[in-house]
Amino acid sequence: MFLPNRNALHRQPLDAADAETLGIAGADTVERFLAHRDNHRMTPLHALPALAGELGLAALHVKDEGFRLGLGSFKALGGAYAVFRLVLEEAGKRLGRTVDIGDLDRPDVRSVAATMTVACATDGNHGRSVAQGAELAGAKAVIFVHAGVSDERIAAITRYGARMVRVEGNYDDSVRQAAEVAAGKGWTVVSDTSWPGYERIPGLVMQGYTAIVREALRQLPEPPTHVFVQAGVGGVAAAVAGHLAIVLGNARPTFIVVEPARAACVVAAARAGRVVKVAHDEPTVMAMLECYEASSVAWRVLARVADAFMTVDEDDAVAVMRRLARPAGGDPVIVAGESGGVGLAGLIRAVAETKAELGLDGKSRVLVINTEGATDPSRYAGLVGMSPAEVLAGKLAVEAKLAVEAMP
Repeated sequence: MFLPNRNALHRQPLDAADAETLGIAGADTVERFLAHRDNHRMTPLHALPALAGELGLAALHVKDEGFRLGLGSFKALGGAYAVFRLVLEEAGKRLGRTVDIGDLDRPDVRSVAATMTVACATDGNHGRSVAQGAELAGAKAVIFVHAGVSDERIAAITRYGARMVRVEGNYDDSVRQAAEVAAGKGWTVVSDTSWPGYERIPGLVMQGYTAIVREALRQLPEPPTHVFVQAGVGGVAAAVAGHLAIVLGNARPTFIVVEPARAACVVAAARAGRVVKVAHDEPTVMAMLECYEASSVAWRVLARVADAFMTVDEDDAVAVMRRLARPAGGDPVIVAGESGGVGLAGLIRAVAETKAELGLDGKSRVLVINTEGATDPSRYAGLVGMSPAEVLAGKLAVEAKLAVEAMP
């Protein structure tokens, strides 16, 4: 399914608050905070010339967030960053002085953090980031997970000392319960989705994601002409599209939002012209994107700066996982989780079905984001037919062979 953006707000300037959140100054702050993280490294950008040739494109690049901050997902950038900001703001109020990221380990700041509890709902990746941020800051974390979250993903969160709460139902049910319980207990909700009256903290989470764009523009030989990014509630898609629009202005790329057909809440918002809740039907294999109501802040941005919305099917997502694990023509091996390669799946479908409408041709330079690695290794192995370790072992073998061939 393909839907051009026909909203009256399309190509209008961002709302002032969103422009401030996703602008250059905000990205500067994110970069400054990241510089204080011991394990921060710029994530890889991979060129896929063989696949680009198959698709009739000039270039195709994949920004690989499977290496982000030891958490294996782009979500590492958002939740932890928001936790740091909230802890430092609270410490500044209580201590009566300006407190910045360099003060995070000071005893007086950590004493304030120890009194704070942050909470969120998660499909897995956002909860890991919030839990890691709380542990690093010295705060407590309570993470709400719905019935579809695997034991492996829960175990990955508990490693950071978070308390887990199981919720019956789906992701949206866990969001509601997290908000209700937190309100009763005086906890701070650090959600990656927003609703009326609750926008600032999800905005901080989205601000964290601007690091992806800033890095990619530095790594690319030329700015992209097209960008395909997957959406759950829409946060990362809005952050990427919004920051690109601010930085590149009229030269910004054509931006396409990609969702699972079984959980297309952003597409529903595009059709209705407002955020709506879609019916929960059969679960999607794209577990990190299984959301049934878009974030209000994300939609406000995407209504203006997304150019089209589309869906992909279950088989599309799995086929891309397998293709990236077993690339052709010398393209690099990439480990992409069930939701990681969905932007690429959208590109492949768009080339087959809507190539002319999107202006995809032999001059097009396309950027997609692998939003997660194998965050559930057992699930990955079942879908790909190889474990992540086996995929990476094959990658190392190919790299070793190429190194030998390059020797004089």
